Amino acid sequence: MISRKGFLKKSALLAAGMMTPLGAGAKLLTSKIPDVTILYTNDTHARLDPFPDNAVEFAGLGGIARRASLVKKIRSESKNVLLLDAGDVFQGTPWFDVYGGELDLKLMSEMGYDAMAVGNHEFDRGPDGFAEAAQKADFPILVANYDASGTPMNSYLERLIVREFNGFRIGIFGLGIELDGVVSPELSGGVKDRDPIAWADGMTKSLRRAHKCDFVICLSHLGFKYSDGRIDDMTLAEKVPGMDLIIGGHTHTFLDYPVGVTNPDGNVTMITQMGHGGVRLGRIDLSFNNYHQKFTLLDRFYTVGEEIIES
Repeated sequence: MISRKGFLKKSALLAAGMMTPLGAGAKLLTSKIPDVTILYTNDTHARLDPFPDNAVEFAGLGGIARRASLVKKIRSESKNVLLLDAGDVFQGTPWFDVYGGELDLKLMSEMGYDAMAVGNHEFDRGPDGFAEAAQKADFPILVANYDASGTPMNSYLERLIVREFNGFRIGIFGLGIELDGVVSPELSGGVKDRDPIAWADGMTKSLRRAHKCDFVICLSHLGFKYSDGRIDDMTLAEKVPGMDLIIGGHTHTFLDYPVGVTNPDGNVTMITQMGHGGVRLGRIDLSFNNYHQKFTLLDRFYTVGEEIIES
């Protein structure tokens, strides 16, 4: 049975980007249909089937068919849904060995994904293999800080997209991890990575100023947090103003609720990540007033394959 385990972990009232504990005039979203529901995954790694029943971890959980049924159910209950992925769709099971990512992207298209970021494993068949698989993606593949000019990947990559719901504009851009030491030169195939902080700042300013976005999401495959000085999502949030939400990947971090980081303009950027293997489907509900000056954020996640528990 397709299941969901939903529970409220954290609620916040965000006014002009500032986070205030729920209770200062905010209303729980459980009392009404949210204006926008954001669903998200990361590092699914070709896990099209559920984990086997004898798996050491996550036995019987996951599976893309179950995820698709859960997404369909949520769409039937919410009027505006964004479905996003933070990268590493490729590699990890025989499905990738046989189909090279084409089947994953085809099934994600049928599920109605709105966008995904580029993960390092999207290079596992090189730029040619990526381009071959990307033909099956009926949605944008985002990465702002990669220069893929002159490679077969280039025509399949975008920097940002904007989605509008009843006048509320949501901007989304992607960031990829530094390739050196993660992707071999023969697989990166001439694709160059660039400073993610500088590109995040540029994309955020473009979305806020030129595209007039009310809410900015970064799909990041940088990783949640490192101790060796590498740029991660925590660093990104601390250094770049204007982002409301970072949906992360790469480190396979299971966050039960988003982590809030104060950015340079004194506002809060929320960071979230849903582990790996399609075990969890993350959800964030947004409700905003008519003036788009403040909105309520409620988050939860579903464990794909567990008994249904209503939040």
